[in-house]
Amino acid sequence: MSEHLLGAALDAAERGWHVFPLRPGTKRPALHGEQACPRSGDCASGHRKWEQRATTDPDRIRAAWSRSPFNVGIATGPSGLVVVDLDVPKDKGSSDAPGGATTFRALCERAGHPVPDTYRTRTASGGEHLYFAAPDGIRLANTAGTIGELVDTRAWGGYVVAAGSHTPAGPYEALCGSVAAPLPSWLQSILEPAPRAPQAPSGAVAGQSRRYADVALGSEVRSVATAQLGAREAALFRAARALGRFVAWGDLPRHVVEQALQEAGEAAGLTVAECRSTLRSALNWSITHNTGRRDAA
Repeated sequence: MSEHLLGAALDAAERGWHVFPLRPGTKRPALHGEQACPRSGDCASGHRKWEQRATTDPDRIRAAWSRSPFNVGIATGPSGLVVVDLDVPKDKGSSDAPGGATTFRALCERAGHPVPDTYRTRTASGGEHLYFAAPDGIRLANTAGTIGELVDTRAWGGYVVAAGSHTPAGPYEALCGSVAAPLPSWLQSILEPAPRAPQAPSGAVAGQSRRYADVALGSEVRSVATAQLGAREAALFRAARALGRFVAWGDLPRHVVEQALQEAGEAAGLTVAECRSTLRSALNWSITHNTGRRDAA
Protein backbone atom coordinates (compact mmCIF):
# COMPACT_ATOMS: atom_id res chain seq x y z
CA MET A 1 0.00 0.00 0.00
CA SER A 2 2.83 2.42 0.86
CA GLU A 3 4.44 1.95 -2.56
CA HIS A 4 1.07 2.41 -4.25
CA LEU A 5 0.43 5.69 -2.43
CA LEU A 6 3.97 6.92 -3.08
CA GLY A 7 3.37 6.20 -6.75
CA ALA A 8 0.13 8.19 -6.65
CA ALA A 9 1.90 11.15 -5.06
CA LEU A 10 4.74 11.05 -7.60
CA ASP A 11 2.30 10.72 -10.49
CA ALA A 12 0.44 13.83 -9.37
CA ALA A 13 3.71 15.72 -8.92
CA GLU A 14 4.82 14.77 -12.44
CA ARG A 15 1.69 16.54 -13.68
CA GLY A 16 2.85 19.68 -11.88
CA TRP A 17 0.38 19.26 -9.03
CA HIS A 18 1.57 20.13 -5.53
CA VAL A 19 0.98 17.32 -3.05
CA PHE A 20 1.08 16.89 0.70
CA PRO A 21 0.36 13.91 2.99
CA LEU A 22 -3.06 13.13 4.41
CA ARG A 23 -3.48 10.92 7.46
CA PRO A 24 -3.62 7.24 6.46
CA GLY A 25 -7.13 6.21 5.48
CA THR A 26 -8.56 9.73 5.88
CA LYS A 27 -9.02 13.05 4.10
CA ARG A 28 -7.38 15.11 6.87
CA PRO A 29 -3.92 16.72 6.49
CA ALA A 30 -1.14 14.86 8.28
CA LEU A 31 0.91 18.01 8.84
CA HIS A 32 1.09 19.70 12.23
CA GLY A 33 -1.19 22.62 13.09
CA GLU A 34 -0.12 26.09 14.16
CA GLN A 35 -0.47 25.36 17.88
CA ALA A 36 1.90 22.38 17.61
CA CYS A 37 4.34 24.05 15.22
CA PRO A 38 7.98 23.47 16.29
CA ARG A 39 9.13 26.61 14.41
CA SER A 40 11.92 24.61 12.83
CA GLY A 41 12.64 23.05 9.45
CA ASP A 42 10.13 24.31 6.90
CA CYS A 43 8.58 26.44 9.63
CA ALA A 44 11.81 28.04 10.87
CA SER A 45 10.61 31.50 9.83
CA GLY A 46 7.02 30.95 10.94
CA HIS A 47 4.27 28.34 10.69
CA ARG A 48 3.58 27.13 7.17
CA LYS A 49 0.23 25.54 6.40
CA TRP A 50 -0.40 22.58 4.11
CA GLU A 51 -1.00 24.84 1.10
CA GLN A 52 2.42 26.42 1.55
CA ARG A 53 4.19 23.12 2.20
CA ALA A 54 2.69 21.17 -0.70
CA THR A 55 5.43 20.22 -3.16
CA THR A 56 6.32 18.68 -6.51
CA ASP A 57 9.85 17.78 -5.35
CA PRO A 58 10.19 13.98 -5.78
CA ASP A 59 12.89 13.71 -3.09
CA ARG A 60 10.70 15.42 -0.50
CA ILE A 61 7.76 13.27 -1.55
CA ARG A 62 9.75 10.04 -1.21
CA ALA A 63 11.02 11.11 2.21
CA ALA A 64 7.50 11.91 3.45
CA TRP A 65 5.78 8.79 2.13
CA SER A 66 8.57 6.53 3.39
CA ARG A 67 7.38 7.25 6.93
CA SER A 68 3.76 6.09 6.62
CA PRO A 69 1.11 5.04 4.06
CA PHE A 70 -0.24 8.56 3.75
CA ASN A 71 -3.14 9.35 1.47
CA VAL A 72 -2.38 12.04 -1.10
CA GLY A 73 -3.71 15.59 -0.97
CA ILE A 74 -3.43 17.97 -3.93
CA ALA A 75 -3.30 21.69 -3.06
CA THR A 76 -5.40 23.06 -5.90
CA GLY A 77 -4.29 26.71 -5.75
CA PRO A 78 -0.51 26.20 -6.06
CA SER A 79 -1.19 23.46 -8.63
CA GLY A 80 -2.98 25.89 -10.93
CA LEU A 81 -6.17 23.86 -10.69
CA VAL A 82 -9.87 24.47 -10.28
CA VAL A 83 -11.59 21.22 -9.32
CA VAL A 84 -15.36 20.91 -9.62
CA ASP A 85 -16.67 18.60 -6.88
CA LEU A 86 -19.88 16.81 -7.89
CA ASP A 87 -21.23 15.33 -4.69
CA VAL A 88 -23.97 12.79 -4.11
CA PRO A 89 -27.08 13.35 -1.94
CA LYS A 90 -26.51 12.44 1.70
CA ASP A 91 -29.69 10.36 1.58
CA LYS A 92 -28.77 8.06 -1.29
CA GLY A 93 -32.16 6.36 -1.00
CA SER A 94 -34.01 9.49 -2.07
CA SER A 95 -34.94 9.04 -5.72
CA ASP A 96 -36.07 12.66 -6.24
CA ALA A 97 -32.84 14.31 -5.01
CA PRO A 98 -30.55 15.05 -7.98
CA GLY A 99 -26.83 14.61 -7.42
CA GLY A 100 -24.17 17.15 -8.27
CA ALA A 101 -23.40 15.41 -11.57
CA THR A 102 -27.02 15.77 -12.71
CA THR A 103 -27.15 19.41 -11.66
CA PHE A 104 -23.88 20.20 -13.42
CA ARG A 105 -24.97 18.40 -16.61
CA ALA A 106 -28.18 20.45 -16.67
CA LEU A 107 -26.18 23.66 -16.20
CA CYS A 108 -23.91 22.73 -19.12
CA GLU A 109 -26.94 22.08 -21.32
CA ARG A 110 -28.48 25.44 -20.44
CA ALA A 111 -25.16 27.13 -21.19
CA GLY A 112 -25.17 25.46 -24.61
CA HIS A 113 -22.09 23.31 -24.01
CA PRO A 114 -21.42 19.60 -23.42
CA VAL A 115 -20.02 18.41 -20.11
CA PRO A 116 -16.29 19.23 -20.47
CA ASP A 117 -13.92 16.42 -21.39
CA THR A 118 -11.16 16.61 -18.79
CA TYR A 119 -9.25 14.60 -16.18
CA ARG A 120 -11.85 13.16 -13.83
CA THR A 121 -11.80 11.01 -10.69
CA ARG A 122 -14.41 9.10 -8.72
CA THR A 123 -14.49 9.92 -5.01
CA ALA A 124 -14.91 7.46 -2.17
CA SER A 125 -18.54 8.55 -1.70
CA GLY A 126 -19.41 7.92 -5.34
CA GLY A 127 -19.17 11.53 -6.47
CA GLU A 128 -16.80 12.92 -9.08
CA HIS A 129 -13.99 15.47 -9.29
CA LEU A 130 -13.49 17.34 -12.58
CA TYR A 131 -10.02 18.88 -12.86
CA PHE A 132 -9.51 22.10 -14.85
CA ALA A 133 -6.46 24.28 -15.47
CA ALA A 134 -7.07 27.62 -13.75
CA PRO A 135 -7.04 30.75 -15.96
CA ASP A 136 -3.94 32.93 -15.86
CA GLY A 137 -4.06 36.16 -13.88
CA ILE A 138 -7.19 35.32 -11.87
CA ARG A 139 -7.09 33.98 -8.31
CA LEU A 140 -10.24 31.92 -7.84
CA ALA A 141 -11.28 30.75 -4.38
CA ASN A 142 -13.30 27.79 -3.13
CA THR A 143 -17.06 27.87 -3.59
CA ALA A 144 -19.89 25.91 -1.98
CA GLY A 145 -23.22 25.81 -3.81
CA THR A 146 -22.43 28.86 -5.96
CA ILE A 147 -22.79 26.85 -9.17
CA GLY A 148 -25.62 24.65 -7.94
CA GLU A 149 -26.80 22.20 -5.29
CA LEU A 150 -24.09 19.63 -4.46
CA VAL A 151 -21.67 21.34 -6.88
CA ASP A 152 -18.64 22.87 -5.11
CA THR A 153 -15.24 23.98 -6.36
CA ARG A 154 -11.73 23.84 -4.93
CA ALA A 155 -9.10 26.40 -5.93
CA TRP A 156 -6.94 28.67 -3.72
CA GLY A 157 -7.40 27.70 -0.10
CA GLY A 158 -8.62 24.22 -0.97
CA TYR A 159 -7.42 20.72 -1.71
CA VAL A 160 -8.72 17.44 -3.10
CA VAL A 161 -7.85 13.82 -2.39
CA ALA A 162 -5.83 12.36 -5.26
CA ALA A 163 -6.61 9.21 -7.19
CA GLY A 164 -4.94 6.23 -5.56
CA SER A 165 -5.91 7.24 -2.03
CA HIS A 166 -8.17 5.02 0.09
CA THR A 167 -10.64 5.66 2.92
CA PRO A 168 -13.00 3.31 4.76
CA ALA A 169 -15.75 4.53 2.40
CA GLY A 170 -13.79 3.40 -0.65
CA PRO A 171 -11.00 4.38 -3.06
CA TYR A 172 -10.40 7.49 -5.15
CA GLU A 173 -10.01 6.36 -8.74
CA ALA A 174 -9.06 8.04 -12.02
CA LEU A 175 -11.93 7.68 -14.49
CA CYS A 176 -10.92 9.33 -17.74
CA GLY A 177 -8.95 12.13 -19.33
CA SER A 178 -5.18 12.35 -19.24
CA VAL A 179 -4.86 16.11 -18.70
CA ALA A 180 -6.78 18.89 -17.00
CA ALA A 181 -8.56 20.91 -19.69
CA PRO A 182 -8.68 24.73 -19.46
CA LEU A 183 -11.52 26.02 -17.30
CA PRO A 184 -14.41 26.83 -19.69
CA SER A 185 -14.99 30.57 -20.05
CA TRP A 186 -18.71 30.28 -19.25
CA LEU A 187 -17.89 28.49 -16.00
CA GLN A 188 -15.15 30.99 -15.18
CA SER A 189 -17.66 33.83 -15.50
CA ILE A 190 -19.78 32.21 -12.79
CA LEU A 191 -16.84 31.60 -10.46
CA GLU A 192 -15.13 34.98 -10.83
CA PRO A 193 -15.69 37.29 -7.87
CA ALA A 194 -18.29 39.95 -8.62
CA PRO A 195 -16.55 43.32 -9.19
CA ARG A 196 -16.64 45.59 -6.18
CA ALA A 197 -18.39 48.89 -6.48
CA PRO A 198 -15.96 51.84 -6.36
CA GLN A 199 -15.58 53.20 -2.87
CA ALA A 200 -17.62 56.32 -2.29
CA PRO A 201 -16.02 59.39 -0.69
CA SER A 202 -16.20 59.27 3.09
CA GLY A 203 -18.82 62.05 3.18
CA ALA A 204 -21.06 60.62 0.46
CA VAL A 205 -24.74 60.90 1.22
CA ALA A 206 -27.25 58.10 0.84
CA GLY A 207 -28.70 59.72 -2.27
CA GLN A 208 -25.39 59.43 -4.10
CA SER A 209 -25.20 55.74 -3.22
CA ARG A 210 -28.71 55.14 -4.52
CA ARG A 211 -27.91 56.96 -7.76
CA TYR A 212 -24.89 54.74 -8.26
CA ALA A 213 -27.07 51.70 -7.58
CA ASP A 214 -29.57 52.84 -10.22
CA VAL A 215 -26.78 53.24 -12.76
CA ALA A 216 -25.43 49.78 -11.90
CA LEU A 217 -28.91 48.28 -12.26
CA GLY A 218 -29.33 49.75 -15.73
CA SER A 219 -25.90 48.55 -16.82
CA GLU A 220 -26.42 45.00 -15.59
CA VAL A 221 -29.88 44.78 -17.17
CA ARG A 222 -28.43 45.76 -20.55
CA SER A 223 -25.63 43.24 -20.15
CA VAL A 224 -28.07 40.40 -19.50
CA ALA A 225 -30.55 41.38 -22.22
CA THR A 226 -27.82 41.42 -24.88
CA ALA A 227 -26.00 38.26 -23.72
CA GLN A 228 -25.31 35.76 -26.49
CA LEU A 229 -26.30 32.09 -26.62
CA GLY A 230 -24.07 30.10 -24.29
CA ALA A 231 -23.39 33.06 -22.00
CA ARG A 232 -26.90 34.11 -21.02
CA GLU A 233 -27.27 32.27 -17.72
CA ALA A 234 -23.73 33.16 -16.66
CA ALA A 235 -24.46 36.83 -17.40
CA LEU A 236 -27.66 36.69 -15.38
CA PHE A 237 -25.89 34.98 -12.49
CA ARG A 238 -23.06 37.52 -12.48
CA ALA A 239 -25.50 40.46 -12.66
CA ALA A 240 -27.53 39.16 -9.73
CA ARG A 241 -24.41 38.73 -7.62
CA ALA A 242 -23.23 42.26 -8.49
CA LEU A 243 -26.60 43.85 -7.68
CA GLY A 244 -27.29 41.77 -4.57
CA ARG A 245 -24.91 43.99 -2.60
CA PHE A 246 -27.14 47.00 -3.24
CA VAL A 247 -30.11 45.02 -1.96
CA ALA A 248 -28.14 44.09 1.16
CA TRP A 249 -27.16 47.76 1.68
CA GLY A 250 -30.74 49.01 1.26
CA ASP A 251 -30.01 50.96 -1.96
CA LEU A 252 -32.27 48.82 -4.16
CA PRO A 253 -35.41 46.84 -3.25
CA ARG A 254 -35.02 43.16 -3.97
CA HIS A 255 -38.27 42.93 -5.93
CA VAL A 256 -37.09 45.72 -8.25
CA VAL A 257 -33.83 43.89 -8.98
CA GLU A 258 -35.59 40.56 -9.47
CA GLN A 259 -38.20 41.98 -11.82
CA ALA A 260 -35.67 43.90 -13.92
CA LEU A 261 -33.29 40.96 -14.27
CA GLN A 262 -36.15 38.50 -14.83
CA GLU A 263 -37.36 40.57 -17.78
CA ALA A 264 -33.82 40.95 -19.12
CA GLY A 265 -33.16 37.22 -18.86
CA GLU A 266 -36.37 36.35 -20.66
CA ALA A 267 -35.57 38.93 -23.35
CA ALA A 268 -32.22 37.18 -23.86
CA GLY A 269 -34.01 33.87 -24.41
CA LEU A 270 -33.99 32.18 -21.00
CA THR A 271 -37.16 30.57 -19.70
CA VAL A 272 -39.13 31.97 -16.78
CA ALA A 273 -38.07 29.02 -14.59
CA GLU A 274 -34.39 29.33 -15.53
CA CYS A 275 -34.38 33.02 -14.63
CA ARG A 276 -36.14 32.52 -11.31
CA SER A 277 -33.85 29.69 -10.22
CA THR A 278 -30.68 31.56 -11.14
CA LEU A 279 -31.82 34.83 -9.58
CA ARG A 280 -32.90 33.22 -6.33
CA SER A 281 -29.60 31.45 -5.69
CA ALA A 282 -27.36 34.31 -6.87
CA LEU A 283 -29.20 37.03 -4.95
CA ASN A 284 -29.37 34.94 -1.78
CA TRP A 285 -25.61 34.35 -1.94
CA SER A 286 -24.76 37.99 -2.62
CA ILE A 287 -27.05 39.38 0.09
CA THR A 288 -25.63 36.93 2.64
CA HIS A 289 -22.04 37.89 1.80
CA ASN A 290 -22.58 41.66 1.66
CA THR A 291 -24.26 42.41 4.97
CA GLY A 292 -21.83 45.23 5.73
CA ARG A 293 -21.30 48.16 3.36
CA ARG A 294 -17.76 47.90 1.96
CA ASP A 295 -17.28 51.65 1.67
CA ALA A 296 -18.04 52.31 5.34
CA ALA A 297 -15.42 54.41 7.09
